[in-house]
Amino acid sequence: MHELHLNQHISKEEKYSSLLPQLKALTEDESDLIANLANITAVLKEAFNWWWVGFYLVKENELVLGPFQGPIACTRIGFGKGVCGSTWKQKETLLVADVEKFPGHIACSSASRSEIVIPILINGQVVAVLDVDSEYLDHFDLTDRKYLELVCADISNLF
Repeated sequence: MHELHLNQHISKEEKYSSLLPQLKALTEDESDLIANLANITAVLKEAFNWWWVGFYLVKENELVLGPFQGPIACTRIGFGKGVCGSTWKQKETLLVADVEKFPGHIACSSASRSEIVIPILINGQVVAVLDVDSEYLDHFDLTDRKYLELVCADISNLF
């Protein structure tokens, strides 16, 4: 049985630094991708209390909802559509301070105000994206980007 060890009274960077080895330990003995992604979303939700955190997996020509924590979400997203589909198309992290100002934003929840989406790449191809939403404007910063990209680089080894 795994237990998350997290001090809530440390900086965001220290929190991420303490989570990275715990995420690796949590997934190293499990071969099932969905089980691993589910636990990763649980850890991130518990650690940061974001509005929504989850994965969309590339299946044929769409992003299909995978494991997540939070309210009901959009099930399928097209290539280049919304923040998630744009991340897939551009193959790069998108950090959106105000989703209302993002052209073509898909409002799965009206409570979502800001978002960060990180691609998970294998051999230069996007196989999934990690999507994180906040109910606060301008919630995500370069620290989130740096560490969530590290998390996603580790996740790419699970595929």
